[in-house]
Amino acid sequence: MQKVGVIAEYNPFHNGHLYHLNKVKKKFKDASLILILIGNFTQRGDVSVINKWDKTKIALKYGFDLIVELPFNVATSSASIYANGAIDILNKLNCDYLVFGSETNDVELFKKLAIKTNNNEEYDEKIRHYLNLGYNYPKSCSLSLNDVCKVNINKPNDVLALEYVRSIIRTKSKIIPISIKRTNDYNEEEVNKKITSATSIRKNLNDVNLIKNALPKDVLKLVNNISINDLFNNIKYEILTNDYLSEILDVDEGIENKLKKEILNARTTEELILKVKSKRYSYNRIKRMLLHILTKTKKNYNKDVNYIRVLGLTNKGAKILKDVKNKINVPIITKFKKEHEVLFKDDIKASYLYSLITDYDVKEDYQSCIKKV
Repeated sequence: MQKVGVIAEYNPFHNGHLYHLNKVKKKFKDASLILILIGNFTQRGDVSVINKWDKTKIALKYGFDLIVELPFNVATSSASIYANGAIDILNKLNCDYLVFGSETNDVELFKKLAIKTNNNEEYDEKIRHYLNLGYNYPKSCSLSLNDVCKVNINKPNDVLALEYVRSIIRTKSKIIPISIKRTNDYNEEEVNKKITSATSIRKNLNDVNLIKNALPKDVLKLVNNISINDLFNNIKYEILTNDYLSEILDVDEGIENKLKKEILNARTTEELILKVKSKRYSYNRIKRMLLHILTKTKKNYNKDVNYIRVLGLTNKGAKILKDVKNKINVPIITKFKKEHEVLFKDDIKASYLYSLITDYDVKEDYQSCIKKV
């Protein structure tokens, strides 16, 4: 049986995601669907407006057979680490296809770019050049790609798509990447049609009547009107009292001094980010930085996926696990046991953080996966 993978944040799950999923189901009618799910915090440093267990229930309802969580530290890292972690899990699950949305919608182009820039000294030198000019890493990669390959890749889903393909090629994976063209602008902020961006929905969470047609009815009731702004007091406390900020992931080049100065002048997380933001430090990187300050994630964190945490599965999903169980060298966890606590410690810290601004019960992290018969 074919196994088809999807990597998603579902923040929140909306009609565009449902459109994407239905396209996958139509193309692969008898396949098993695997979701690599980003949990309570996302790659861009956002707080998920739906908790990971509710997202799992949604995913099971709409057709996924196996839902696996991408660990917090990997999920809130750079695009390349994020992609490598997700592809690593799909490789371990012996996945056949990866389906993703992209603006360019040109898999062959992504393959050519990945092959041309892999171990390319000119490309690597260009990146160092732009970093030295003060650009952040994603921008430096985009500019270097344009210089070396004469192609401009800067849309969010295109950037991730290229990283997925890079990882597939780098690991010599059998996974076949397939793109579905995005039907809307990721960054649009106005909710003016049935399929709109998750960004626009999050921007308008205070107006239920405005967003209700943009996502399934059963999803709307699960959405929390929360954001990283709700963690401002915790962020302020950590910045002012932590004497080891420079050891935290993403806190580089003395930016801890800028944080300590500007936190005294900021009234919200948003204000702080805008005061610290620069050509070198992007908006999203600062958000991730603040999350890592709150969870005390050190620079030497584990970038490898050393376990597979199953959040939900069907009978078809259970068969996938049975088929690979004795072929991989990491534990597959469907039911929490005491010895798993050391593996989950960073994810549990993130869950405690999430519980500060929601009614999320951290005890749920110790439960068994959700089964759908």
